[in-house]
Amino acid sequence: EIVISVGPYSCIHEGQLNFYFDVLRKGTCMADAVIHLGDHFDDAGILAEEAPGTTVLRVPGNCDMFRVYGEPETLCPQLFGVRLYMTHGHRHGVKQSLYKLLQEARQAGAQAALYGHTHRADLHWEEDGLLVQNPGSSGSGGSAALLELCDGKIKDCRLIDERDLTK
Repeated sequence: EIVISVGPYSCIHEGQLNFYFDVLRKGTCMADAVIHLGDHFDDAGILAEEAPGTTVLRVPGNCDMFRVYGEPETLCPQLFGVRLYMTHGHRHGVKQSLYKLLQEARQAGAQAALYGHTHRADLHWEEDGLLVQNPGSSGSGGSAALLELCDGKIKDCRLIDERDLTK
């Protein structure tokens, strides 16, 4: 059985990468792939340098609109057999409602809808089996997320915070 760990991150502001470096260095999330869900798009490259050979997927956020041109705001990759719907979420109005996000994820045939923007971690399953995950933010009380993917299925998912780094 092969389990693939995917580390989604979002809303890295003003160089607040230290929490994510700790996640990668301390082995809490030995990720085979890193997903960056927007804001400070270029920081995904810095995270990739911390984990050479790791697949890095990223979408820009609302804070990237004057720095990043031509990058898609949503991606629907199939990663280790699992179809993901990735977006920052500002164009979907996720601070008010997840309706548009969930509608588009379902239309794309996604098994998981991953988003950022709200700075609030979220992890839940919809009644139809769609996983909805927001890794939160890198600020005080930083958080990230972990997906374990195996044979085209989501085997496990959880949120990671600073307490997990001291265990």
